[in-house]
Amino acid sequence: MNKRIRVVNKKKTDRIFLEANNVAELLAAYEVHGERIFYAWKEGGEVKEISYGDFAALVKNIAKGLVELYGEGGKRIAVIGETSPYWIASHLAIISSGNVVVPMDKELDPVEISKFFEYADVSAIVHAKAFNTVFKDMVLDNKHPTVNCLIPINGEGLESTENANVITLSALTEMGAASEAEFFADTNVDRCCELLFTSGTTGTSKCVMLCQKNIFSNVMAACATVDFEADDVLVSVLPLHHTYELMCTIAGSCYGMKFCACTSLRHVMKDFKEYRPTGLTLVPLFVTTMYKRIMSEAKNSGKDKILGVATKVAHTLKFAGIDLSEKVFKDVRAAFGGRLKKIICGGAALSPELTSVFESFGISIYEGYGITECSPLVAVTPYFKRKPGSVGPAVPCNEVRIDGLETNEYGFISGEIQVKGDNVMMGYMDNDEANAAAFTEDGWFRTGDVGYMDKDGYIYLTGRAKSVIVLDNGKNVFPEEIEEYLEKIEEIAECVVVGREEENGVKLVAVVLPAYEKFPEIEECDLRGNIQKAITALNKRLPSFKQIHKIDFRKTEFEKTSSRKIKRHLVK
Repeated sequence: MNKRIRVVNKKKTDRIFLEANNVAELLAAYEVHGERIFYAWKEGGEVKEISYGDFAALVKNIAKGLVELYGEGGKRIAVIGETSPYWIASHLAIISSGNVVVPMDKELDPVEISKFFEYADVSAIVHAKAFNTVFKDMVLDNKHPTVNCLIPINGEGLESTENANVITLSALTEMGAASEAEFFADTNVDRCCELLFTSGTTGTSKCVMLCQKNIFSNVMAACATVDFEADDVLVSVLPLHHTYELMCTIAGSCYGMKFCACTSLRHVMKDFKEYRPTGLTLVPLFVTTMYKRIMSEAKNSGKDKILGVATKVAHTLKFAGIDLSEKVFKDVRAAFGGRLKKIICGGAALSPELTSVFESFGISIYEGYGITECSPLVAVTPYFKRKPGSVGPAVPCNEVRIDGLETNEYGFISGEIQVKGDNVMMGYMDNDEANAAAFTEDGWFRTGDVGYMDKDGYIYLTGRAKSVIVLDNGKNVFPEEIEEYLEKIEEIAECVVVGREEENGVKLVAVVLPAYEKFPEIEECDLRGNIQKAITALNKRLPSFKQIHKIDFRKTEFEKTSSRKIKRHLVK
Protein backbone atom coordinates (compact mmCIF):
# COMPACT_ATOMS: atom_id res chain seq x y z
CA MET A 1 0.00 0.00 0.00
CA ASN A 2 1.29 3.45 -0.86
CA LYS A 3 -0.68 6.39 0.49
CA ARG A 4 1.69 8.98 -0.98
CA ILE A 5 1.17 8.15 -4.65
CA ARG A 6 -2.06 9.42 -6.16
CA VAL A 7 -3.40 9.51 -9.71
CA VAL A 8 -6.40 11.11 -11.36
CA ASN A 9 -8.98 8.45 -12.18
CA LYS A 10 -11.09 8.33 -15.31
CA LYS A 11 -14.87 8.31 -15.24
CA LYS A 12 -16.53 4.92 -15.30
CA THR A 13 -18.13 4.21 -18.68
CA ASP A 14 -20.12 1.37 -20.22
CA ARG A 15 -18.04 -1.51 -21.59
CA ILE A 16 -19.21 -2.15 -25.16
CA PHE A 17 -18.10 -5.54 -26.48
CA LEU A 18 -19.56 -8.69 -28.00
CA GLU A 19 -19.98 -11.61 -25.61
CA ALA A 20 -18.23 -14.90 -26.34
CA ASN A 21 -18.23 -17.99 -24.13
CA ASN A 22 -16.51 -20.32 -26.59
CA VAL A 23 -14.66 -20.19 -29.90
CA ALA A 24 -17.88 -20.56 -31.91
CA GLU A 25 -19.33 -17.42 -30.32
CA LEU A 26 -16.00 -15.62 -30.73
CA LEU A 27 -15.97 -16.29 -34.47
CA ALA A 28 -19.56 -15.07 -34.69
CA ALA A 29 -18.40 -11.84 -33.04
CA TYR A 30 -15.59 -11.55 -35.58
CA GLU A 31 -18.10 -11.79 -38.41
CA VAL A 32 -20.05 -8.92 -36.84
CA HIS A 33 -16.85 -6.85 -36.72
CA GLY A 34 -16.56 -7.67 -40.43
CA GLU A 35 -14.28 -5.29 -42.33
CA ARG A 36 -12.59 -3.83 -39.25
CA ILE A 37 -8.86 -4.63 -39.26
CA PHE A 38 -8.02 -7.41 -36.83
CA TYR A 39 -4.27 -7.81 -37.32
CA ALA A 40 -1.32 -6.09 -38.97
CA TRP A 41 2.09 -7.73 -39.32
CA LYS A 42 5.23 -7.53 -41.41
CA GLU A 43 6.07 -10.11 -44.01
CA GLY A 44 9.07 -9.69 -46.29
CA GLY A 45 9.43 -6.08 -45.16
CA GLU A 46 5.84 -5.29 -46.14
CA VAL A 47 3.01 -4.54 -43.69
CA LYS A 48 0.04 -6.81 -44.26
CA GLU A 49 -3.43 -6.66 -42.72
CA ILE A 50 -6.36 -9.02 -42.28
CA SER A 51 -9.93 -8.08 -41.43
CA TYR A 52 -12.03 -9.72 -38.73
CA GLY A 53 -14.28 -11.29 -41.34
CA ASP A 54 -11.41 -12.76 -43.33
CA PHE A 55 -9.72 -13.93 -40.13
CA ALA A 56 -12.89 -15.76 -39.04
CA ALA A 57 -12.98 -17.49 -42.44
CA LEU A 58 -9.31 -18.46 -42.04
CA VAL A 59 -9.97 -20.04 -38.63
CA LYS A 60 -12.96 -21.96 -39.95
CA ASN A 61 -11.05 -23.32 -42.96
CA ILE A 62 -8.09 -24.43 -40.82
CA ALA A 63 -10.53 -26.11 -38.45
CA LYS A 64 -12.31 -27.89 -41.31
CA GLY A 65 -8.92 -28.95 -42.67
CA LEU A 66 -8.05 -30.48 -39.29
CA VAL A 67 -11.35 -32.35 -39.28
CA GLU A 68 -10.50 -33.71 -42.74
CA LEU A 69 -7.09 -34.70 -41.41
CA TYR A 70 -8.04 -36.12 -38.00
CA GLY A 71 -11.76 -36.77 -38.06
CA GLU A 72 -13.49 -36.26 -34.73
CA GLY A 73 -10.47 -34.69 -33.07
CA GLY A 74 -8.96 -35.45 -29.70
CA LYS A 75 -5.43 -34.96 -31.02
CA ARG A 76 -2.89 -32.76 -29.27
CA ILE A 77 -1.44 -30.21 -31.64
CA ALA A 78 1.36 -27.79 -30.76
CA VAL A 79 1.70 -24.21 -32.03
CA ILE A 80 5.11 -22.54 -31.98
CA GLY A 81 6.66 -19.50 -33.62
CA GLU A 82 6.68 -15.72 -33.69
CA THR A 83 3.55 -13.62 -33.27
CA SER A 84 1.32 -13.64 -36.34
CA PRO A 85 -2.38 -14.00 -37.22
CA TYR A 86 -1.60 -17.56 -38.39
CA TRP A 87 -0.47 -18.45 -34.87
CA ILE A 88 -3.74 -17.15 -33.39
CA ALA A 89 -5.88 -18.68 -36.15
CA SER A 90 -4.26 -22.09 -35.65
CA HIS A 91 -4.74 -21.86 -31.89
CA LEU A 92 -8.47 -21.14 -32.24
CA ALA A 93 -8.95 -23.66 -35.05
CA ILE A 94 -7.37 -26.48 -33.04
CA ILE A 95 -9.79 -25.85 -30.17
CA SER A 96 -12.89 -25.41 -32.36
CA SER A 97 -12.11 -28.64 -34.28
CA GLY A 98 -12.30 -30.68 -31.07
CA ASN A 99 -8.55 -31.05 -30.64
CA VAL A 100 -6.23 -29.84 -27.86
CA VAL A 101 -3.84 -26.95 -28.50
CA VAL A 102 -0.37 -26.96 -26.92
CA PRO A 103 1.24 -23.48 -27.17
CA MET A 104 5.03 -23.70 -26.91
CA ASP A 105 7.75 -21.20 -26.04
CA LYS A 106 9.86 -20.64 -29.17
CA GLU A 107 12.87 -19.64 -27.06
CA LEU A 108 13.28 -23.10 -25.51
CA ASP A 109 16.09 -25.42 -26.52
CA PRO A 110 14.95 -27.86 -29.26
CA VAL A 111 15.89 -30.83 -27.06
CA GLU A 112 13.60 -29.51 -24.31
CA ILE A 113 10.85 -28.81 -26.85
CA SER A 114 11.06 -32.39 -28.08
CA LYS A 115 10.71 -33.69 -24.52
CA PHE A 116 7.67 -31.50 -23.92
CA PHE A 117 6.08 -32.82 -27.11
CA GLU A 118 6.59 -36.37 -25.93
CA TYR A 119 5.26 -35.64 -22.43
CA ALA A 120 2.09 -34.03 -23.84
CA ASP A 121 1.67 -36.75 -26.50
CA VAL A 122 1.70 -34.14 -29.29
CA SER A 123 0.72 -35.56 -32.70
CA ALA A 124 1.29 -32.54 -34.94
CA ILE A 125 3.03 -29.17 -34.89
CA VAL A 126 1.94 -25.91 -36.48
CA HIS A 127 5.21 -24.02 -36.69
CA ALA A 128 6.92 -20.93 -38.08
CA LYS A 129 9.51 -21.03 -40.84
CA ALA A 130 12.37 -20.74 -38.31
CA PHE A 131 11.58 -24.29 -37.12
CA ASN A 132 11.38 -25.97 -40.54
CA THR A 133 14.86 -27.51 -40.38
CA VAL A 134 14.71 -28.21 -36.63
CA PHE A 135 11.46 -30.15 -36.83
CA LYS A 136 12.32 -31.80 -40.14
CA ASP A 137 15.34 -33.38 -38.45
CA MET A 138 13.41 -34.08 -35.24
CA VAL A 139 10.22 -35.60 -36.63
CA LEU A 140 10.49 -37.03 -40.13
CA ASP A 141 11.52 -40.62 -40.75
CA ASN A 142 9.75 -41.57 -37.50
CA LYS A 143 12.42 -40.00 -35.33
CA HIS A 144 9.99 -38.66 -32.73
CA PRO A 145 7.94 -41.03 -30.54
CA THR A 146 4.67 -39.04 -30.75
CA VAL A 147 4.82 -36.32 -33.45
CA ASN A 148 4.01 -37.63 -36.91
CA CYS A 149 2.85 -34.54 -38.78
CA LEU A 150 4.38 -31.13 -39.50
CA ILE A 151 2.17 -28.17 -40.46
CA PRO A 152 4.59 -25.36 -41.42
CA ILE A 153 3.14 -21.86 -41.69
CA ASN A 154 5.75 -21.27 -44.39
CA GLY A 155 6.86 -24.51 -46.00
CA GLU A 156 10.08 -23.18 -47.51
CA GLY A 157 12.63 -25.98 -47.49
CA LEU A 158 9.99 -28.63 -46.88
CA GLU A 159 8.22 -28.54 -50.27
CA SER A 160 10.64 -30.99 -51.85
CA THR A 161 10.05 -33.71 -49.29
CA GLU A 162 7.77 -36.50 -50.41
CA ASN A 163 6.99 -37.40 -46.82
CA ALA A 164 3.23 -37.62 -46.40
CA ASN A 165 3.58 -36.31 -42.87
CA VAL A 166 4.11 -32.72 -44.03
CA ILE A 167 1.20 -30.48 -45.01
CA THR A 168 1.62 -26.71 -45.14
CA LEU A 169 -0.88 -24.52 -43.31
CA SER A 170 -2.00 -23.02 -46.61
CA ALA A 171 -2.64 -26.52 -48.02
CA LEU A 172 -4.54 -27.44 -44.87
CA THR A 173 -6.58 -24.25 -45.23
CA GLU A 174 -7.36 -25.04 -48.86
CA MET A 175 -8.36 -28.55 -47.85
CA GLY A 176 -10.82 -27.06 -45.38
CA ALA A 177 -12.16 -24.55 -47.88
CA ALA A 178 -12.75 -27.33 -50.44
CA SER A 179 -14.52 -29.53 -47.92
CA GLU A 180 -18.27 -29.87 -48.42
CA ALA A 181 -18.73 -30.49 -44.70
CA GLU A 182 -20.37 -27.66 -42.79
CA PHE A 183 -18.21 -25.88 -40.23
CA PHE A 184 -19.11 -27.06 -36.75
CA ALA A 185 -17.19 -25.71 -33.76
CA ASP A 186 -16.88 -27.71 -30.57
CA THR A 187 -18.93 -25.96 -27.87
CA ASN A 188 -18.15 -28.33 -25.00
CA VAL A 189 -16.81 -25.74 -22.58
CA ASP A 190 -15.81 -28.35 -19.97
CA ARG A 191 -13.51 -30.40 -22.23
CA CYS A 192 -9.76 -29.94 -21.84
CA CYS A 193 -8.84 -27.89 -24.91
CA GLU A 194 -5.44 -26.44 -24.02
CA LEU A 195 -2.25 -27.69 -22.38
CA LEU A 196 0.24 -25.14 -21.06
CA PHE A 197 3.64 -25.82 -19.56
CA THR A 198 4.67 -23.72 -16.60
CA SER A 199 8.18 -22.24 -16.79
CA GLY A 200 11.05 -24.61 -16.11
CA THR A 201 12.61 -27.68 -17.67
CA THR A 202 10.79 -30.92 -18.34
CA GLY A 203 11.96 -32.04 -14.92
CA THR A 204 10.38 -29.15 -13.02
CA SER A 205 7.60 -27.92 -15.28
CA LYS A 206 3.96 -28.87 -14.81
CA CYS A 207 1.35 -29.20 -17.55
CA VAL A 208 -1.72 -27.03 -16.93
CA MET A 209 -5.05 -28.21 -18.35
CA LEU A 210 -7.55 -25.53 -19.40
CA CYS A 211 -11.07 -25.82 -20.84
CA GLN A 212 -13.06 -23.23 -22.79
CA LYS A 213 -14.94 -22.26 -19.63
CA ASN A 214 -11.61 -21.39 -17.99
CA ILE A 215 -10.41 -19.36 -20.98
CA PHE A 216 -13.58 -17.48 -21.85
CA SER A 217 -14.71 -16.72 -18.30
CA ASN A 218 -11.37 -14.95 -18.01
CA VAL A 219 -11.76 -13.20 -21.37
CA MET A 220 -15.20 -11.88 -20.42
CA ALA A 221 -13.89 -10.74 -17.02
CA ALA A 222 -11.14 -8.77 -18.78
CA CYS A 223 -13.63 -7.21 -21.18
CA ALA A 224 -15.81 -6.11 -18.27
CA THR A 225 -13.01 -4.54 -16.23
CA VAL A 226 -10.21 -3.29 -18.49
CA ASP A 227 -10.26 0.07 -20.30
CA PHE A 228 -10.59 -1.29 -23.83
CA GLU A 229 -12.25 0.58 -26.70
CA ALA A 230 -13.13 -0.50 -30.23
CA ASP A 231 -10.77 2.05 -31.81
CA ASP A 232 -7.76 1.02 -29.73
CA VAL A 233 -4.58 -0.18 -31.44
CA LEU A 234 -2.34 -2.59 -29.49
CA VAL A 235 1.15 -3.78 -30.39
CA SER A 236 1.81 -7.35 -29.22
CA VAL A 237 5.17 -7.27 -27.45
CA LEU A 238 4.92 -10.36 -25.28
CA PRO A 239 4.91 -13.80 -26.99
CA LEU A 240 1.52 -15.34 -27.73
CA HIS A 241 2.24 -18.58 -25.88
CA HIS A 242 2.14 -16.38 -22.77
CA THR A 243 -1.46 -16.69 -21.48
CA TYR A 244 -1.48 -13.02 -20.44
CA GLU A 245 -0.80 -11.76 -23.99
CA LEU A 246 -3.17 -14.23 -25.66
CA MET A 247 -6.02 -13.55 -23.21
CA CYS A 248 -5.68 -9.77 -23.70
CA THR A 249 -5.69 -10.28 -27.47
CA ILE A 250 -8.88 -12.36 -27.40
CA ALA A 251 -10.53 -9.94 -24.96
CA GLY A 252 -9.59 -6.93 -27.08
CA SER A 253 -10.89 -8.67 -30.19
CA CYS A 254 -14.35 -8.85 -28.59
CA TYR A 255 -14.25 -5.04 -28.78
CA GLY A 256 -13.08 -5.08 -32.39
CA MET A 257 -9.65 -3.60 -31.68
CA LYS A 258 -6.71 -3.63 -34.07
CA PHE A 259 -3.58 -5.61 -33.14
CA CYS A 260 -0.09 -5.28 -34.57
CA ALA A 261 2.75 -7.79 -34.30
CA CYS A 262 6.04 -6.60 -32.82
CA THR A 263 8.90 -7.41 -35.21
CA SER A 264 11.36 -8.14 -32.38
CA LEU A 265 12.37 -6.68 -29.02
CA ARG A 266 15.35 -5.10 -30.75
CA HIS A 267 13.04 -3.13 -33.05
CA VAL A 268 10.16 -2.58 -30.64
CA MET A 269 10.55 1.22 -30.41
CA LYS A 270 10.63 1.41 -34.21
CA ASP A 271 7.42 -0.64 -34.30
CA PHE A 272 5.80 1.74 -31.82
CA LYS A 273 6.57 4.70 -34.07
CA GLU A 274 5.24 2.88 -37.12
CA TYR A 275 2.08 1.32 -35.66
CA ARG A 276 1.34 4.18 -33.20
CA PRO A 277 -0.40 2.10 -30.52
CA THR A 278 -2.97 3.49 -28.09
CA GLY A 279 -2.39 0.63 -25.64
CA LEU A 280 0.18 -1.99 -24.63
CA THR A 281 0.25 -5.12 -22.48
CA LEU A 282 3.62 -5.38 -20.74
CA VAL A 283 5.48 -6.84 -17.77
CA PRO A 284 7.04 -4.48 -15.16
CA LEU A 285 10.60 -5.11 -16.34
CA PHE A 286 9.69 -3.70 -19.76
CA VAL A 287 8.06 -0.61 -18.23
CA THR A 288 11.09 -0.05 -15.99
CA THR A 289 13.46 -0.47 -18.94
CA MET A 290 11.50 2.02 -21.04
CA TYR A 291 11.56 4.56 -18.20
CA LYS A 292 15.32 4.16 -17.73
CA ARG A 293 15.80 4.63 -21.48
CA ILE A 294 13.75 7.85 -21.40
CA MET A 295 15.76 9.21 -18.48
CA SER A 296 19.06 8.14 -20.05
CA GLU A 297 18.27 9.99 -23.28
CA ALA A 298 17.19 13.03 -21.28
CA LYS A 299 20.46 12.96 -19.35
CA ASN A 300 22.53 12.64 -22.51
CA SER A 301 20.82 15.74 -23.89
CA GLY A 302 21.15 17.60 -20.59
CA LYS A 303 17.39 17.68 -20.02
CA ASP A 304 17.07 15.15 -17.19
CA LYS A 305 16.61 17.75 -14.43
CA ILE A 306 14.07 19.67 -16.50
CA LEU A 307 12.20 16.42 -17.21
CA GLY A 308 12.18 15.54 -13.50
CA VAL A 309 10.74 18.93 -12.50
CA ALA A 310 8.22 18.90 -15.37
CA THR A 311 7.01 15.45 -14.33
CA LYS A 312 6.26 16.60 -10.78
CA VAL A 313 4.58 19.83 -11.92
CA ALA A 314 2.47 18.03 -14.53
CA HIS A 315 1.40 15.44 -11.96
CA THR A 316 0.25 18.17 -9.53
CA LEU A 317 -1.61 20.15 -12.21
CA LYS A 318 -3.56 17.08 -13.29
CA PHE A 319 -5.45 17.23 -10.01
CA ALA A 320 -6.50 20.77 -10.95
CA GLY A 321 -7.84 19.53 -14.27
CA ILE A 322 -4.88 20.79 -16.30
CA ASP A 323 -3.25 18.22 -18.60
CA LEU A 324 0.15 19.25 -19.99
CA SER A 325 1.19 15.83 -21.27
CA GLU A 326 0.60 16.49 -24.98
CA LYS A 327 2.75 19.66 -25.04
CA VAL A 328 5.37 19.19 -22.32
CA PHE A 329 6.13 15.53 -23.00
CA LYS A 330 5.70 15.54 -26.76
CA ASP A 331 9.15 14.01 -27.36
CA VAL A 332 8.61 11.28 -24.75
CA ARG A 333 5.23 10.39 -26.23
CA ALA A 334 6.67 10.44 -29.75
CA ALA A 335 8.97 7.55 -28.77
CA PHE A 336 5.84 5.42 -28.34
CA GLY A 337 4.20 6.65 -31.54
CA GLY A 338 2.49 9.68 -30.03
CA ARG A 339 -0.88 8.07 -29.23
CA LEU A 340 -0.16 5.74 -26.31
CA LYS A 341 -2.81 6.21 -23.61
CA LYS A 342 -2.62 3.08 -21.47
CA ILE A 343 -0.48 0.17 -20.41
CA ILE A 344 -1.87 -3.01 -18.86
CA CYS A 345 0.98 -4.25 -16.67
CA GLY A 346 1.20 -7.67 -15.03
CA GLY A 347 3.53 -10.52 -14.23
CA ALA A 348 5.17 -8.96 -11.15
CA ALA A 349 4.86 -6.00 -8.82
CA LEU A 350 5.47 -2.56 -10.37
CA SER A 351 6.97 0.41 -8.53
CA PRO A 352 4.07 2.80 -7.69
CA GLU A 353 6.30 5.76 -8.56
CA LEU A 354 6.39 4.61 -12.19
CA THR A 355 2.60 4.73 -12.34
CA SER A 356 2.76 8.37 -11.25
CA VAL A 357 5.54 9.29 -13.70
CA PHE A 358 3.86 7.69 -16.71
CA GLU A 359 0.60 9.36 -15.72
CA SER A 360 2.39 12.70 -16.07
CA PHE A 361 3.43 11.61 -19.58
CA GLY A 362 -0.27 11.07 -20.36
CA ILE A 363 0.04 7.27 -20.18
CA SER A 364 -2.13 5.47 -17.61
CA ILE A 365 -0.84 2.22 -16.15
CA TYR A 366 -3.32 -0.38 -14.93
CA GLU A 367 -1.73 -3.13 -12.90
CA GLY A 368 -3.09 -6.64 -12.99
CA TYR A 369 -2.22 -9.95 -11.42
CA GLY A 370 -2.50 -13.45 -12.78
CA ILE A 371 -1.03 -16.89 -12.99
CA THR A 372 -1.13 -19.49 -15.76
CA GLU A 373 -3.24 -21.84 -13.65
CA CYS A 374 -5.97 -19.15 -13.52
CA SER A 375 -6.11 -18.59 -17.31
CA PRO A 376 -4.34 -16.21 -16.20
CA LEU A 377 -6.16 -13.09 -14.91
CA VAL A 378 -7.04 -12.98 -11.19
CA ALA A 379 -7.22 -9.26 -10.43
CA VAL A 380 -6.88 -5.93 -12.24
CA THR A 381 -6.91 -2.29 -11.19
CA PRO A 382 -10.15 -0.56 -12.30
CA TYR A 383 -9.45 2.30 -14.72
CA PHE A 384 -11.97 4.42 -12.78
CA LYS A 385 -10.56 3.74 -9.29
CA ARG A 386 -6.83 3.08 -9.27
CA LYS A 387 -4.64 2.62 -6.24
CA PRO A 388 -0.97 2.72 -7.30
CA GLY A 389 0.87 -0.19 -5.73
CA SER A 390 -2.17 -2.46 -5.88
CA VAL A 391 -3.07 -4.98 -8.58
CA GLY A 392 -6.73 -4.20 -7.93
CA PRO A 393 -9.64 -6.32 -6.72
CA ALA A 394 -10.59 -9.77 -8.01
CA VAL A 395 -12.11 -9.86 -11.50
CA PRO A 396 -15.75 -11.06 -11.82
CA CYS A 397 -14.98 -14.70 -12.72
CA ASN A 398 -13.21 -15.53 -9.45
CA GLU A 399 -12.95 -14.91 -5.72
CA VAL A 400 -9.72 -14.21 -3.84
CA ARG A 401 -8.86 -14.77 -0.21
CA ILE A 402 -5.72 -14.30 1.90
CA ASP A 403 -4.66 -17.33 3.90
CA GLY A 404 -2.53 -16.07 6.75
CA LEU A 405 -2.32 -15.21 10.42
CA GLU A 406 0.18 -12.34 10.47
CA THR A 407 -1.03 -8.73 10.54
CA ASN A 408 1.18 -6.35 8.55
CA GLU A 409 2.17 -2.75 9.28
CA TYR A 410 -1.06 -1.49 7.69
CA GLY A 411 -3.27 -3.64 9.91
CA PHE A 412 -4.26 -6.15 7.22
CA ILE A 413 -3.84 -9.93 7.21
CA SER A 414 -0.85 -10.99 5.10
CA GLY A 415 -0.45 -14.46 3.63
CA GLU A 416 -0.85 -16.65 0.56
CA ILE A 417 -3.20 -15.46 -2.18
CA GLN A 418 -5.77 -18.18 -2.94
CA VAL A 419 -8.30 -18.27 -5.78
CA LYS A 420 -11.58 -20.00 -6.58
CA GLY A 421 -13.61 -19.51 -9.77
CA ASP A 422 -14.45 -20.56 -13.33
CA ASN A 423 -11.01 -19.46 -14.51
CA VAL A 424 -9.10 -21.87 -12.25
CA MET A 425 -7.53 -24.73 -14.20
CA MET A 426 -8.88 -28.25 -14.42
CA GLY A 427 -5.62 -29.41 -12.85
CA TYR A 428 -2.11 -30.52 -13.78
CA MET A 429 -2.03 -33.32 -16.33
CA ASP A 430 -1.04 -36.72 -14.93
CA ASN A 431 0.30 -35.22 -11.72
CA ASP A 432 -1.72 -36.22 -8.65
CA GLU A 433 0.99 -35.10 -6.25
CA ALA A 434 1.13 -31.59 -7.73
CA ASN A 435 -2.67 -31.33 -7.78
CA ALA A 436 -2.89 -32.31 -4.13
CA ALA A 437 -0.38 -29.62 -3.24
CA ALA A 438 -2.01 -26.97 -5.45
CA PHE A 439 -5.45 -26.98 -3.85
CA THR A 440 -6.66 -26.51 -0.27
CA GLU A 441 -9.01 -29.01 1.34
CA ASP A 442 -11.95 -26.72 0.60
CA GLY A 443 -11.03 -26.36 -3.09
CA TRP A 444 -9.14 -23.05 -3.33
CA PHE A 445 -6.14 -22.82 -5.65
CA ARG A 446 -2.91 -21.96 -3.87
CA THR A 447 -1.06 -19.42 -6.01
CA GLY A 448 2.16 -19.51 -3.98
CA ASP A 449 2.16 -15.70 -4.11
CA VAL A 450 2.03 -13.67 -0.92
CA GLY A 451 0.17 -10.43 -0.31
CA TYR A 452 -2.65 -8.75 1.52
CA MET A 453 -6.06 -7.23 0.79
CA ASP A 454 -7.29 -3.85 1.99
CA LYS A 455 -10.79 -2.97 3.21
CA ASP A 456 -11.93 -2.29 -0.38
CA GLY A 457 -10.79 -5.71 -1.59
CA TYR A 458 -7.72 -4.35 -3.40
CA ILE A 459 -4.85 -6.84 -3.50
CA TYR A 460 -1.22 -5.92 -2.82
CA LEU A 461 1.59 -8.29 -3.77
CA THR A 462 4.51 -8.59 -1.38
CA GLY A 463 6.39 -11.59 -2.73
CA ARG A 464 6.49 -15.10 -3.99
CA ALA A 465 6.27 -17.79 -1.31
CA LYS A 466 8.82 -19.93 -3.15
CA SER A 467 11.35 -17.08 -3.30
CA VAL A 468 11.01 -16.07 0.34
CA ILE A 469 14.34 -15.90 2.21
CA VAL A 470 14.11 -17.20 5.77
CA LEU A 471 16.73 -15.62 8.04
CA ASP A 472 18.21 -17.27 11.12
CA ASN A 473 16.13 -15.05 13.39
CA GLY A 474 12.95 -16.41 11.79
CA LYS A 475 12.25 -13.26 9.79
CA ASN A 476 10.87 -13.73 6.29
CA VAL A 477 12.28 -11.47 3.56
CA PHE A 478 10.69 -11.25 0.14
CA PRO A 479 13.51 -10.36 -2.30
CA GLU A 480 11.12 -8.60 -4.68
CA GLU A 481 10.54 -5.92 -2.05
CA ILE A 482 14.27 -5.16 -1.73
CA GLU A 483 14.75 -5.32 -5.50
CA GLU A 484 12.12 -2.62 -5.91
CA TYR A 485 14.35 -0.25 -3.92
CA LEU A 486 17.48 -1.29 -5.82
CA GLU A 487 15.85 -0.76 -9.22
CA LYS A 488 15.47 2.94 -8.39
CA ILE A 489 19.26 3.32 -8.32
CA GLU A 490 20.01 4.66 -11.81
CA GLU A 491 23.41 2.96 -12.00
CA ILE A 492 21.74 -0.47 -11.69
CA ALA A 493 20.38 -2.06 -14.88
CA GLU A 494 19.13 -5.32 -13.34
CA CYS A 495 19.34 -7.00 -9.95
CA VAL A 496 18.31 -10.07 -7.97
CA VAL A 497 18.44 -10.43 -4.19
CA VAL A 498 19.34 -13.88 -2.84
CA GLY A 499 19.96 -15.35 0.60
CA ARG A 500 23.34 -17.00 1.12
CA GLU A 501 24.55 -19.10 4.02
CA GLU A 502 27.48 -17.34 5.67
CA GLU A 503 29.48 -18.29 8.79
CA ASN A 504 27.14 -16.28 10.97
CA GLY A 505 23.88 -17.23 9.25
CA VAL A 506 21.87 -16.43 6.12
CA LYS A 507 22.68 -12.99 4.70
CA LEU A 508 21.11 -10.94 1.91
CA VAL A 509 23.24 -10.58 -1.22
CA ALA A 510 22.44 -8.28 -4.14
CA VAL A 511 23.52 -9.70 -7.51
CA VAL A 512 23.79 -6.61 -9.71
CA LEU A 513 24.25 -5.83 -13.40
CA PRO A 514 25.53 -2.22 -13.59
CA ALA A 515 24.04 0.05 -16.26
CA TYR A 516 27.17 -0.01 -18.41
CA GLU A 517 25.40 1.24 -21.56
CA LYS A 518 23.81 4.12 -19.69
CA PHE A 519 27.13 5.33 -18.24
CA PRO A 520 29.75 4.56 -20.92
CA GLU A 521 31.94 7.47 -19.81
CA ILE A 522 32.34 6.16 -16.24
CA GLU A 523 35.12 3.69 -15.39
CA GLU A 524 33.81 0.34 -14.21
CA CYS A 525 35.41 0.65 -10.78
CA ASP A 526 33.80 4.07 -10.30
CA LEU A 527 30.42 2.80 -11.48
CA ARG A 528 30.58 -0.05 -8.99
CA GLY A 529 31.64 2.42 -6.30
CA ASN A 530 28.59 4.58 -6.98
CA ILE A 531 26.36 1.54 -6.64
CA GLN A 532 27.98 0.55 -3.36
CA LYS A 533 27.46 4.06 -1.99
CA ALA A 534 23.81 4.07 -3.07
CA ILE A 535 23.19 0.68 -1.43
CA THR A 536 24.94 1.82 1.76
CA ALA A 537 22.60 4.82 1.85
CA LEU A 538 19.63 2.53 1.19
CA ASN A 539 20.61 0.20 4.04
CA LYS A 540 20.34 3.11 6.49
CA ARG A 541 16.66 3.43 5.60
CA LEU A 542 15.85 -0.28 5.87
CA PRO A 543 15.26 -2.45 8.94
CA SER A 544 18.41 -4.38 9.89
CA PHE A 545 17.03 -7.73 8.72
CA LYS A 546 16.31 -6.30 5.24
CA GLN A 547 19.73 -4.75 4.70
CA ILE A 548 22.08 -5.87 1.92
CA HIS A 549 25.26 -7.40 3.37
CA LYS A 550 27.13 -8.05 0.14
CA ILE A 551 27.08 -7.04 -3.54
CA ASP A 552 28.04 -9.37 -6.37
CA PHE A 553 28.58 -7.67 -9.73
CA ARG A 554 28.04 -9.33 -13.08
CA LYS A 555 28.78 -8.20 -16.65
CA THR A 556 25.98 -9.93 -18.56
CA GLU A 557 22.19 -9.83 -18.42
CA PHE A 558 20.37 -12.33 -16.26
CA GLU A 559 18.85 -15.24 -18.13
CA LYS A 560 15.20 -14.49 -18.79
CA THR A 561 12.03 -16.19 -19.94
CA SER A 562 10.56 -15.16 -23.30
CA SER A 563 8.20 -12.83 -21.40
CA ARG A 564 11.27 -11.00 -20.02
CA LYS A 565 11.07 -12.33 -16.47
CA ILE A 566 14.41 -13.04 -14.81
CA LYS A 567 14.88 -16.75 -14.11
CA ARG A 568 15.38 -16.24 -10.40
CA HIS A 569 16.01 -19.91 -9.67
CA LEU A 570 19.22 -19.78 -11.73
CA VAL A 571 20.72 -16.99 -9.60
CA LYS A 572 22.67 -18.33 -6.63
